[in-house]
Amino acid sequence: MIELVIYIGVLSILLVSLSSVFTSIIDVQLDSTSTSSVNQDGRYLLSKLLYDVKSSSSIVIPATPGSQSSTMQLTINSINYTYSASSSGYFKVVNTSTWEANALNSYDTSVSGLTFTRIGNGGSSDDIQVSFTVSSRNTERAGAVESKSFQTTLGTQ
Repeated sequence: MIELVIYIGVLSILLVSLSSVFTSIIDVQLDSTSTSSVNQDGRYLLSKLLYDVKSSSSIVIPATPGSQSSTMQLTINSINYTYSASSSGYFKVVNTSTWEANALNSYDTSVSGLTFTRIGNGGSSDDIQVSFTVSSRNTERAGAVESKSFQTTLGTQ
């Protein structure tokens, strides 16, 4: 009888320890996934903007040097494309000829604080300064949210 009580006690301690280790592993995986999603989406958005700005023939919005806007409109191959962040946190690009909209970030992240500032004299070599914050939609166990700010300057030529 005493052996059974000792056996149940040892088994209980072992099960509690294993469940604690399992919970820690899941938390680390969630943190890692959140960090990876934020970094991957941020790098993709910067690469996409760099490619599109370099491919553009003109910057329509922001219209004047020094002006700041939450949207940017570029003309690429005679088609206007508008870049903005939706209220639901998606960084989207809209083809204004067909009104086709595409989200550029994944479902796991949201984009906020998107600003475009036109820098330069309004000529053919204008630059755009872009800044935004990418945040994970997953909340970590401690209640924190993975978030990272991005800022760069992109040139048309």
